[in-house]
Amino acid sequence: MTNPVVHFEIPVENMDRAVRFYEAVFGYRLRRETVDGYAMAFFPRADGGAGASGALAQGDVYKPAKTGPILYFDVDDIDATLARATALGATILYPKKDIGEAGFVAEIEDSEGNRIALSAPRD
Repeated sequence: MTNPVVHFEIPVENMDRAVRFYEAVFGYRLRRETVDGYAMAFFPRADGGAGASGALAQGDVYKPAKTGPILYFDVDDIDATLARATALGATILYPKKDIGEAGFVAEIEDSEGNRIALSAPRD
């Protein structure tokens, strides 16, 4: 059995701002490319690893939104991640919630107006 999602794209209006936000909040190094005429910034990818990876995407077909699918980013420390995000202007849309054995979740609005979620294990 494999994970059904293999790639995602997060719409952005301002690629420089979005890259700064995601790199600072999550500590990733994003790799920029142009694909089929669209600006992209790719998250790290571990071939053969669990889960999916994706990219920030900018162009006429990419419109940031708080509606639609919600992507969950795994983080080690949800409180620290929320602190970094809000320091960069993110809005907390769904405060940290204990979901039992699965740990904790929260949702924020990123620098571009997208709803994204955070998931952290129990300490």
